[in-house]
Amino acid sequence: MSFTDLYGNSEHRRNLAHFASIASLAAVDGVVNDKELVLLNRFAKKLDITEAEYEEVMKKENKYPIETPHSSEVRLERLFDLFKIIFADHDIDENELSLLKKYAIGLGFSNENAESIIRKSVLIFSGRIDFEDYLYLVKK
Repeated sequence: MSFTDLYGNSEHRRNLAHFASIASLAAVDGVVNDKELVLLNRFAKKLDITEAEYEEVMKKENKYPIETPHSSEVRLERLFDLFKIIFADHDIDENELSLLKKYAIGLGFSNENAESIIRKSVLIFSGRIDFEDYLYLVKK
């Protein structure tokens, strides 16, 4: 049984799966540096990850793969979820952008598509879209 199976199909399970994937990305080079650790701690708080869950996910022997959905809509939904988490404090920094790009590529987006989606999403989530884009989004 996987770690996230313990929580059924709840929102918490989804948050825990996001956190585990992000932690695995941060540790992909073999070590979690101080900047990554600060970011992981911030994500843990935003995702309501308990201390026990945090410790379990952060064990060196744990490697939680990113589940790559076949549907681009589901991949976008996962990125959307992560953007909501990141923008909970109404800000995004370079470390978060770097992690987002890794996550998007891990979800199956090409490097170019990941950069484009992230750039557009930052504009949308930060409220810096122009009227034409706003009009398009409202009418769609």
